[in-house]
Amino acid sequence: MDLPDLAPLPGGIRSRLIPGINGLTMHVLEAGFERQGAPCIMLLHGFPELAYSWRKLMPLLAQAGYYVVAPDQRGYGRTTGWDGAYDGNLGSFRLLNLVRDVMGLVSALGLKSVDLVGHDFGSPVAAWCALVRPDVFRSVALMSAPFAGPPVLPFNTANVPPAPPASGPDIHEQLATLPRPRKHYQWYYSTRQADGDMRHGPQGLHDFLRAYYHVKSADWERNKPYPLAAWNAQELAKLPTYYVMDLNADMAQTVAPHMPTPAQIAACAWMTDAEMRVYSTEFARTGLQGALQWYRCRTSGRYNAAAEVFSGKTIDVPSIFISGKSDWGPYQKAGDLEAMQGAACTRMVGCHFIEGAGHWVQQEQPRKVGELLLAFLRGQA
Repeated sequence: MDLPDLAPLPGGIRSRLIPGINGLTMHVLEAGFERQGAPCIMLLHGFPELAYSWRKLMPLLAQAGYYVVAPDQRGYGRTTGWDGAYDGNLGSFRLLNLVRDVMGLVSALGLKSVDLVGHDFGSPVAAWCALVRPDVFRSVALMSAPFAGPPVLPFNTANVPPAPPASGPDIHEQLATLPRPRKHYQWYYSTRQADGDMRHGPQGLHDFLRAYYHVKSADWERNKPYPLAAWNAQELAKLPTYYVMDLNADMAQTVAPHMPTPAQIAACAWMTDAEMRVYSTEFARTGLQGALQWYRCRTSGRYNAAAEVFSGKTIDVPSIFISGKSDWGPYQKAGDLEAMQGAACTRMVGCHFIEGAGHWVQQEQPRKVGELLLAFLRGQA
């Protein structure tokens, strides 16, 4: 199964399907596959991305002697076997089952261990892989989304009475009652209408994705992120509207005013319109609901109890964090970046913010990302 001819894959990358992966037939891109026994780097994409999002980085890593694998994750692209219905099997998209998907792919490829990289929502998947199976995932690079650790079990409550639950409006009520009423994008993504809003928005799916990618990149000059002080409505309202939306707007409406001009699109070397067409073609075919199920698992809280089994556990393999300097992602939740560096990852060797990149750091600045990853990996050899 080949990607569309509008944007052919760089030389040295092949596409293939691998059946029998935790109920999936998984579509993967591979580079450096000619080398028997080469160390493997596995790359996990985020939202709304694909294995194709690693196309610029894969040849750089393969040229350095690595076997590089990037799957379309559950709910995305040409991987099949997942339930994309809103009322379907939501539990199959829980984080620990996504870890099972990655484990299944590693095993199917005949590998004993890999170096793992995750971007955006691929970052927590990579983090959980490293947390629960450090014998398989020998290092982890987290990109754009920091990992603050597993959910924490209440401690010593048998001896010290717990504090009473907070009273008053919850964060969503607080956001909705601001002078400029707002809502959080992750809870919007969890609604039934989100898929249709974006897939069938008035500007069309291709232009929606183009505007979404533009407004979260370094090309949008208003992306000048900084840490928030707390998880409260006043602080969250400082985030751009693609994270904390106007209350009565959908995401297609939110990004529409930021549609780049034809001249800006023509000048965008990191995402040509032909490359953008790969994304719009794939999401037009599959819809976005499979991808959005990941957010529903997070916002529902119904799978937290299983994750609490790992309360207090840390990532003890070597780790690194990479983000674009113009990316708000690391600051979405106050304290997460610091918790990752100070507690959740015990062997973090660096935290890097790349100039000239926003949220899509591996696409906007692939050479710099490649240099950082290779220096990190060579340091662990």
